[in-house]
Amino acid sequence: MFYTGIYPHKATSYLTTVDESGNILKQQNIRNHPINFQHYFTSIPGSHKATVETTGSWYWLADLFQTMDVDLILAHAKFVKAIAYVKVKTDKVDSHILAQLLRMDFIPKAHQIDPDKRELRDLMRTRLRLTHKRTSV
Repeated sequence: MFYTGIYPHKATSYLTTVDESGNILKQQNIRNHPINFQHYFTSIPGSHKATVETTGSWYWLADLFQTMDVDLILAHAKFVKAIAYVKVKTDKVDSHILAQLLRMDFIPKAHQIDPDKRELRDLMRTRLRLTHKRTSV
């Protein structure tokens, strides 16, 4: 089993993959395109688990990994920060910490909403933000 920590940005993501002993097998910054993720994971043959923090851009990764047969664990960003407090924060370090936490089964899991309910939840969140703005004005 291989464990991959993913630290995403708008255009790119930093990935770190470790083996069952915690040794780093691969680290790479890739553009956020499905083919790049497919190449990354197929370059390391075997069974994979991946984790990404709860950000606004995890939906497409969950859908992609489901087709690739990669198990995705959604990490609760607030609780990961509490577990993995480090002085030096870089994408490389953060993705490595995520991979190691996943390997040790220390990822504080966040709920992954069903794909058919995502649109409704996003609509409700948008409405909530607009209501807060209207009230503050």
